[in-house]
Amino acid sequence: MSLPDSPNPTDAELEVLKCFWRDGDLSAREVHDRIAARLDWTPSTTRTVLERMRAKTLVSRRDVHGVAVYSQTRPKVEVLGGLMRRFSALLDMDGSLPAAAFTGSQLLDDADLAALEAMLTAAPARTEADDGRG
Repeated sequence: MSLPDSPNPTDAELEVLKCFWRDGDLSAREVHDRIAARLDWTPSTTRTVLERMRAKTLVSRRDVHGVAVYSQTRPKVEVLGGLMRRFSALLDMDGSLPAAAFTGSQLLDDADLAALEAMLTAAPARTEADDGRG
């Protein structure tokens, strides 16, 4: 079951999503501990980004023993496939980038690459914007 389209994640939001893709559900502190040094963020910046991501439906939040725990809401392949399609469209490509181009990724295993390839070769869903109504 796929969630409704949400806006594409920013570069910073992708860095946060990579934490979830690697480690699963995380508290704001756990996310912060993983990215603070690399992004030079304060704990309040991490919480603000997580809440913006929640507003964009990129993550959800639940309380576990009084601690807010965040989870990704869209599968990794769906997020990356959407970005790849957008990039292909930006370059006016006839078709999409092959998923095999990402074989060396530490984030994608063979099953992810196969799912990504299937997603990229499937006909994209038409939207109201594509029909000139949006």
